[in-house]
Amino acid sequence: MSLTKFGIDDGPHNMDGLRLLARDGTEPVEAFIGRKVMDVWVESIEHRGGRQSLFRDQYNALGKRNLAAIERIVNAKYQRGAAINRQHPYVEVLVSDITESGEVLNLSELVREPLPPAFHRLA
Repeated sequence: MSLTKFGIDDGPHNMDGLRLLARDGTEPVEAFIGRKVMDVWVESIEHRGGRQSLFRDQYNALGKRNLAAIERIVNAKYQRGAAINRQHPYVEVLVSDITESGEVLNLSELVREPLPPAFHRLA
């Protein structure tokens, strides 16, 4: 039983992260990757040292660009069922789920705007 009709919810919502909608047959399923989890995932690839958090447009674009990889992660967690996923059928993707999956984000179209000097960390 795999989830189908995956999509990124890029409409207005108050969740701080990537919200995904899918279907299990006719039942709606919501999945979520928090902004901080997305930040850690991106940082693991960029290795830039200074962490710069993603903005909603950035993580939504990354989600759309990497939807197949994210689908595999969400499906794997969803299929473990309620015994493993306490919020079943809601799926919250954690850093451990991403690490376990071995999936890598394609960051080729990630655009980072330079931060104003006031936001740079002091060493």
